[in-house]
Amino acid sequence: MAARTQRARRPRAENSQIAISNSHLESAPPVPHSPFPRVALITGASGGLGRALVAEFHAQGWRVAAGFHQENAHAESDSLLPLPLDVTSSDAVQSAVTQILSRWQRVDLLINNAGTTADNLSWQLTDEDWQRVLDVHLKGAFLCSQAVLRPMFKQRDGHILNIASFSARAGNRGQANYAAAKAALLGLTTSLAKEAGRRNVRVNAILPGVLRTPMTARLTPEQLAAFAAANALGRLNDLAEVARFTAFLATTQNISGQFFQLDSRIARWA
Repeated sequence: MAARTQRARRPRAENSQIAISNSHLESAPPVPHSPFPRVALITGASGGLGRALVAEFHAQGWRVAAGFHQENAHAESDSLLPLPLDVTSSDAVQSAVTQILSRWQRVDLLINNAGTTADNLSWQLTDEDWQRVLDVHLKGAFLCSQAVLRPMFKQRDGHILNIASFSARAGNRGQANYAAAKAALLGLTTSLAKEAGRRNVRVNAILPGVLRTPMTARLTPEQLAAFAAANALGRLNDLAEVARFTAFLATTQNISGQFFQLDSRIARWA
């Protein structure tokens, strides 16, 4: 009888441990939410994707700082602040973030969208073209992320979204500089996610696919058709869908260190 009693008690002990474990999960502190309108800094805001992102976030009630390098495509309002911004300059980046904090007292989201290309075969690339592409895509993303991390840490909340590329996974001919920069951007994404996670700052990357923007306007119809044919769905993605997905991802609280490919090209991750 004693042996039976002892065996009967074992499940109760296990159930007790499960209950303690569940209690521990339930007692985790809630994720803080801002009672104020959320604030986003979007770099490269005058490009094709940049304009779509600014329009989508602004329509969803965000306060948006639209960073542009040469051409300002946005009219200023109480909730939209166009900012001249050279992402390769540490001083310019810090000045832009200071203006945002002075105006809205917080920054909830950074979208590193600024980009450029200087395509050529590897043996014909100049040092200047190699460095310029890496500076805009990689150094710029690092400097902007570095500048917003401290206010995000102070808020105990924030999100950084890096606009990467399928080229990071399968480099295109004639784009060694671009592919290298975007691949490095994925590495930066995972490192920042690991470093900032304990402060409740999420860091993710989006691979939007080939889009009809000024950057791709120089492609011939045949080249665009080839890109479309490389997709399982046989078509390219569009700006509005990428902007909607980005706005959704920006509001998530429990996703970090991830890469989101938004077209239907299929390839194995290296």
